[in-house]
Amino acid sequence: MASARGLEESFRRFPRTRYLGSKRRLAPWIVGCTAGLDYETVLDVFGGTGSVAYAFKCAGKSVQYNDKLAFNHQVGVALIENGAVRLADREVDAIVSAADAAPEGGFIHSTFQGIYFTDDENRWLDGAAAAIHGIPRRYPRALAWNALFQAALAKRPYNLFHRKNLYMRQADVRRGFGNKATWDRSFESHFRAAARSANAAVFDGGAACRATRGDALSLEGGFDLVYIDPPYVSGSGVGVDYRDFYHFLEGLVEFDGWGGRIDRYSKHLRLTRETDPWSSPNTCAESLRRLIERFGHSHLVVSYRNDGIPSIDDIAAMVRRCKRHVRVEMLAHRPYALSTNRRSRETLIVGWD
Repeated sequence: MASARGLEESFRRFPRTRYLGSKRRLAPWIVGCTAGLDYETVLDVFGGTGSVAYAFKCAGKSVQYNDKLAFNHQVGVALIENGAVRLADREVDAIVSAADAAPEGGFIHSTFQGIYFTDDENRWLDGAAAAIHGIPRRYPRALAWNALFQAALAKRPYNLFHRKNLYMRQADVRRGFGNKATWDRSFESHFRAAARSANAAVFDGGAACRATRGDALSLEGGFDLVYIDPPYVSGSGVGVDYRDFYHFLEGLVEFDGWGGRIDRYSKHLRLTRETDPWSSPNTCAESLRRLIERFGHSHLVVSYRNDGIPSIDDIAAMVRRCKRHVRVEMLAHRPYALSTNRRSRETLIVGWD
């Protein structure tokens, strides 16, 4: 495995993101905590931003990135599976030209008026999404999606799609948070910058990597090490529902069926709710136990906060049922991206035989 310094240097290429719960600042530490283990293949069950999978890739490991959400899967294809292909300038120009020339009346323009973006921005997104869907090659298309996601997040208050709050960008008031200059930058500017950043992150780590989209409890295959970073459920029982927070990005990728999946009773036009055992305090512990047992023959690395449900002691006990040795690592306080929780600490439970 690469040295800690070498890993840090390689990982610096990973693009910045505004994703809730991003492990970007923690990923080299997480991989460093596995330095004493013998392994070559890695499964990242809840891939998310791809930062931890990318750090394992930087360490020369063969990584399978997985996530249930379609938009996250595109990030995994772009930055983990892809080892050489970049989004050409002519492809970026073509997407921007199509977006600039898009007429009014497209799906986003007519459906999401006054909710997340201005009318002109909605029109631009209609054109950009159509152009990206038309890219025939897998890796350039995934890189383009990644750039569009980052552009959309940058222009959103709180970087989320959980509320109808375009008015926060448009109000002529003194602001105590946010960055109006960032919000007011054009989609084109954000898109081009994100495309350059993603292109700079593309590299061949020397081992085959791939990105899959699947339910965590349905994954198969033998891996030397399995990394598990389930959605966080706070001690008060409030879970993180990433599909609900980022439903707009999910709709962009699955554009043809988007209209039929919208909850028309919600003010912010989220997708219709789906049962998620990982975001409920009543089912998250049992789901995690089943997942740990499913991959009990692999080295296990579970990432969680020290104040959630289930508790760190409970998770360690689950791992001990499968592994002879268990080590708990706790990082000095360092909050998640976008988090205001000042007491919670990142914790790793590492299990091996």
